[in-house]
Amino acid sequence: MRGVTDAPAHPAPPAPRLHPGRQWLLMASAGLLAVPAFALRLDVLDLSLGAETVLFGLGILGAAFLLSWAAEVAQLDISQGLAIAFLAFIAVLPEYAVDLVFAWKAGVQDAARVGNEMLCGAHETCRQLAIANMTGANRLLIGLGWAVVVLVWWRRSGNKGIVLPVSRRTELGFLLLGTLWAFTIVIRGSLSIVDTVLLVGLFAFYIWHTAREEQEHPELVGPPVVIAAMGAVRRRLVTLAMFAFATVAIIASAEPFAHGLVEVAEGAGFSPFLAVQWLAPLASEAPEMIIAVLFVLRAKPHQGLGALVSSKVNQWTLLVGTLPLAYAISFGSLSHAMVLDGRQIEEIFLTAAQSLFAVAVLSNLTISRGEAAGLLVLFLAQLGFESTTIRVGFAFAYLALFLVLVLPRPDRRRELLLAIRTALRKPGKAIPAGD
Repeated sequence: MRGVTDAPAHPAPPAPRLHPGRQWLLMASAGLLAVPAFALRLDVLDLSLGAETVLFGLGILGAAFLLSWAAEVAQLDISQGLAIAFLAFIAVLPEYAVDLVFAWKAGVQDAARVGNEMLCGAHETCRQLAIANMTGANRLLIGLGWAVVVLVWWRRSGNKGIVLPVSRRTELGFLLLGTLWAFTIVIRGSLSIVDTVLLVGLFAFYIWHTAREEQEHPELVGPPVVIAAMGAVRRRLVTLAMFAFATVAIIASAEPFAHGLVEVAEGAGFSPFLAVQWLAPLASEAPEMIIAVLFVLRAKPHQGLGALVSSKVNQWTLLVGTLPLAYAISFGSLSHAMVLDGRQIEEIFLTAAQSLFAVAVLSNLTISRGEAAGLLVLFLAQLGFESTTIRVGFAFAYLALFLVLVLPRPDRRRELLLAIRTALRKPGKAIPAGD
């Protein structure tokens, strides 16, 4: 692609110097964000619903940062395969915790046929809010995350795009497979244990596949650097303490934050669906997006973008696949599917269409400034609308752009097929680009 090269158009500014004191202050600040959530759950604090919801959201945000930092350091102490699987799960844990609340309540709600207002608000069912959270998180990651990384790199270095290493074609292949399967959910109008088996199985195959490929030594940025500099015993103790504290904070915060967000939105006359779709994912997605930007600021843009592509694979397989499982268990029957209404089907259709277009853009392992700006503009233009016409219109716009990008370009079609073949091949067996 013209204007996109492995090296910046002119040398990038030097990476910011690491100040250990500031890194410890960042970690302490993240931990302090979660403290009020514990105080609220123990009834030490008694605040208004709005204030409590904000504090629970900040608790999830602080815990998500701690989890991200601890997971990076953990790569130094566990085997490569286990590290990949562990990091993949940690990446979606904060988002999963909130979505799991709605999926679980949806099963309870449908099994008991209770009034909607008892669990998830006066108008939205828990099923609707589970899909809202999942689709918002997925669209946010591409529309905002991928785009911002490219644009920040352009502003920092003058380079008009980012090139990913050939090894990232594996993620693109799995992302494309997950996206194609998502369109079958739209056609079937439900999420069932079949989706759990296929998508979680796809995620497991992705982890197994990635674990057997040659990996680079982990590059640490920010607080993980100062933790990694400790002695082995102290480093492991600090890492375990961060994991334990953050996990408990997420468990303590997820349910009251989810329900508080719905009630506050209704009280303010704002759509609970939109609040759950966009505000909740912001808290859980912020850490990985900030870490990706930190890689860019340290002149490692391919690592920042690569991490977000991997996170998208995790969310589009593991997160989506576990929703019907949580629903079925709480309903009391694994054979019972989560039936989707028109709004949910439209949201999944729009999310799948965005993902398909994004994969086509990145199929040649490059993404330009213009393409990133396009992803961002399309994402921002759809925010705040609840009209069926708007959602379906944007979905078909993504599909039309996909066709415009792929149909006249045999090289793009070959690259998409190559991505699928790379994902399905035996790990360690290379496939020539021209094959």
